[in-house]
Amino acid sequence: MDALTSQTLRGIWSPTLLPLDEDDAIDFGRLEEALEAVLGSGVHGVYTNGTAGEFHTLDEGEYDRLHALVAARCTAAGVPYQLGASHPGGRLSLDRIRRAATLRPGAIQVVLPDWLPLQADEAVAALRGMAAAADGVPLVLYNPPYAKTRVTPALLSRIGQEVPQVVGLKVPGVEVARGLTDRFAVFVAGHTLATGHRAGAAGSYSNVACMSPAGAVRWYAQMATDPVGAAEVEDRLRGFLERHVAPLAAAGYSDPALDKALCAVGGWSRTGTRVRWPHRWVPAEAVPALREAALAAVPDLLADPVGTAAAGSAPGRP
Repeated sequence: MDALTSQTLRGIWSPTLLPLDEDDAIDFGRLEEALEAVLGSGVHGVYTNGTAGEFHTLDEGEYDRLHALVAARCTAAGVPYQLGASHPGGRLSLDRIRRAATLRPGAIQVVLPDWLPLQADEAVAALRGMAAAADGVPLVLYNPPYAKTRVTPALLSRIGQEVPQVVGLKVPGVEVARGLTDRFAVFVAGHTLATGHRAGAAGSYSNVACMSPAGAVRWYAQMATDPVGAAEVEDRLRGFLERHVAPLAAAGYSDPALDKALCAVGGWSRTGTRVRWPHRWVPAEAVPALREAALAAVPDLLADPVGTAAAGSAPGRP
């Protein structure tokens, strides 16, 4: 596909979540089924191996198989895709970037090597090495709140000047990249997108799309036609998350577990709530109450039919 730029990288991008069997093996049949549903939802693109995709748990064979599937299905559907080549180890990340680049995605998502925090010069050097490995495919830098290297606005400005191959950023809040939205496509957390959109954010790698890909797309369109209404949806969405999902986070459930729980709430796929060892997952028994609360708070996001078979698991699977 055509390489993405800071101007063309926009909208709602849906993650690929991992449906898991009881032995933690990826069920690629269910994964393909969920991917087809996403591709029919109107999202602006699909990305792999973010936090929601449990990238840190994949072995290299799984990594390659996942990317071959996503590249083939997205190409056939005419939907842009980004491949995540992140790894906590820098050299393994370079290997993943080289392999992802052979599929010529619109961009490759990366994180900075994570075991030791990097100084500014080291962060720039890391991104230069990643850009060289990407062989002309642009990069998107993902810097989640729990990253050890904090990418400050000053460092982002330097990256913008010295590493032109970085076209996009995933940041904890649009204020981190304030003043840089002309240089980068800045992506914010899905549930803050109405606020971010007003401040110049280009889109989201979206936890809202975990819950409802089509609903997230509708909401994004509303931001252009009815910004006041879109802001009101955000208020209700944040209220639901604060009252019903934040307590799960406080109880120690990881971000992938929360994203899969939201997917189960939406009921649009049979991904299930299970996450890979050693992390816990939200029990399927908790999903009906979460869904009832979501329907009360944001019915406009969940307007598509909800299938009970997709709620927490496939038959016989957690």
